[in-house]
Amino acid sequence: MSNTSPNTSPDPAQASPGATTHFGYETVKEADKAAKVAQVFHSVASRYDLMNDLMSGGMHRLWKAFTIGRADVRPGMKVLDIAGGTGDLARAFAKRAGPSGEVWLTDINDSMLRVGRDRLIDRGLLVPVAVCDAERLPFPTGYFDRVSVAFGLRNMTHKDVALAEMRRVLKPGGKLLVLEFSRIAKPLAPAYDWYSFNILPWLGQKVAGDEASYRYLAESIRMHPDQATLAAMLETAGLSQVRYFNLCAGLVALHEGVNLG
Repeated sequence: MSNTSPNTSPDPAQASPGATTHFGYETVKEADKAAKVAQVFHSVASRYDLMNDLMSGGMHRLWKAFTIGRADVRPGMKVLDIAGGTGDLARAFAKRAGPSGEVWLTDINDSMLRVGRDRLIDRGLLVPVAVCDAERLPFPTGYFDRVSVAFGLRNMTHKDVALAEMRRVLKPGGKLLVLEFSRIAKPLAPAYDWYSFNILPWLGQKVAGDEASYRYLAESIRMHPDQATLAAMLETAGLSQVRYFNLCAGLVALHEGVNLG
């Protein structure tokens, strides 16, 4: 598994000593969050897709299909899938980009990435794979036509830095797509909260043998910026034509923005 790519970018400013952030509802040192998130995904990697199907009733496949359609990847395009995990988006993008295109599957978690790499190989798709941090993308400026991140942004420590990096590696005219859990419509919120904090941890224990990781995942959704806040963050990162689409009454939202250069 590669951990290099065509070029490197300068590191963003490091966090000040003692700075804190959230890990679900827990306050932790910024320097410790990445390791805690890594532990969660090392634990759930082998059952990740099964749990996604159970938790969403299979709806995650429709959310990803909508994202793939909005990406409009065409033959010859260069595409970067960040936090790509088990490779659902990368697989679809690789088929659309064709042999003249270039699709990178990346994730900060090597356990998740191994699952994705092996799945792509099993389907006869060979794509570049790299372990890398979205806050320090090892790619040249203006390299990709599309950048995607599905259900990964909320786990990043410095979301503003990561979004700026995503914009940096986009070509002028290139599009960023961010698929993430968001704020569900208020009338549905009580039922959703009950499901999230009762059923999800129970499923995690029964299916993946890990209640704590799925409790963290429920908490991390609540700590993630809402639709309007995330849209403003994309604009602050330098993206234009920012818009978002609420899916399933806002349970999930797809944000997109264009790098106008």
